[in-house]
Amino acid sequence: MISDILNICWLIIQLLIGYNLVLPLLMAVISGFFKNAYLSTGNQPKYDYAIVVTAYEQTGLLPQVIASLLKLNYSNYIIYLVADKCDTSNLFFDDDKVILLKPETVLASNIKSHQYAIENFIRPHDIITIIDSDNLTDPEYINELNVFFDNGFEAVQGLRKAKNLNTTFACLDAARDLYYHYYDGEILFKLGSSATLAGSGMAFKTNLYQACITDLAYSGAGFDKVVQAKILLAGKRIAFAKKAIVYDEKTTNAAQLVNQRSRWINTWFRFSKFGLDILAQGIKKGNINQSLFGLIVIRPPLFIFLILSVLFLGISLIIGSSVYLFWIMGLLSFVIGFAISLVRQPTDPKIYKSLINIPKFIFFQVVSLIHAKGANKRSVATKHIINTQNS
Repeated sequence: MISDILNICWLIIQLLIGYNLVLPLLMAVISGFFKNAYLSTGNQPKYDYAIVVTAYEQTGLLPQVIASLLKLNYSNYIIYLVADKCDTSNLFFDDDKVILLKPETVLASNIKSHQYAIENFIRPHDIITIIDSDNLTDPEYINELNVFFDNGFEAVQGLRKAKNLNTTFACLDAARDLYYHYYDGEILFKLGSSATLAGSGMAFKTNLYQACITDLAYSGAGFDKVVQAKILLAGKRIAFAKKAIVYDEKTTNAAQLVNQRSRWINTWFRFSKFGLDILAQGIKKGNINQSLFGLIVIRPPLFIFLILSVLFLGISLIIGSSVYLFWIMGLLSFVIGFAISLVRQPTDPKIYKSLINIPKFIFFQVVSLIHAKGANKRSVATKHIINTQNS
């Protein structure tokens, strides 16, 4: 009796990990039967945008960020630069569209910085878009977001492309992003669900975003996970605008990677419960948007379920269980799915060449897992270092 119970528990544990291997490929195949074409209304209203840029301690890249935003092929916007705990003595912006805000007390929080910007709006804005202090924007960024606002969406996630591929770490970081953008953005949205939020390159109707962050007592990384949970639990969809492009600085060395991933892993452990809530509500209401999104959000970080899958394969081989065949097929499905995510998107040859170093990349993420508990004390934001040498 006890043996049967243990076998059932072991099987359930394997299923909870194993489905993550085959789900991406299954989603890609099914999405081939869906069409997801959204066009501008043609009579596009000139939404008034608040572009909120948050910086913490570092200001070195801000002139490039603001210069990029001022080149947007759009006119109706104001840039609010929240310089939290920053030396702004070298920041000069000779343009009425740029409002430099310096909080009197240290905020050390994205949410608090966004709230501070909203409190200092010089006029009411229709839409808020969030840009990181290392992002560059495509000139058509806002116009591409507007396609989805024209079609009734209240929240839109753009596409974050790699700004730099100057090291092996940067290339592997970009490869990971391509995987997530394809499955958690493009494919998920195409299947009738919502794109996951990525922390920047995202835009919201102002009243919706204010409702999501008002009175939100929260600190640390992962504010986007809280916001997306509130949006999904309210029964709304997050659109994915793959032509609304922001260029994001990729991690270039091991120290950056460990600090950044520690915060992200910490975020998953803190907020995966939201995925369960969304999934439960979706199943209860028969809502495909919530059900599929919840199933994706509860998934462990990529390296964790890959390591566990290989471990379970090894255990199956050692104990002589025929289940090892399913693990082999599952891992093969994942490899095919990962390859599809690269092939179906513009992928620099440097990224393909870097894939041989995936074990090294995974190792440092394991190190990140060890430091995850105290991640928000180790670092608040990624410190970007310009590195032209391959590592």
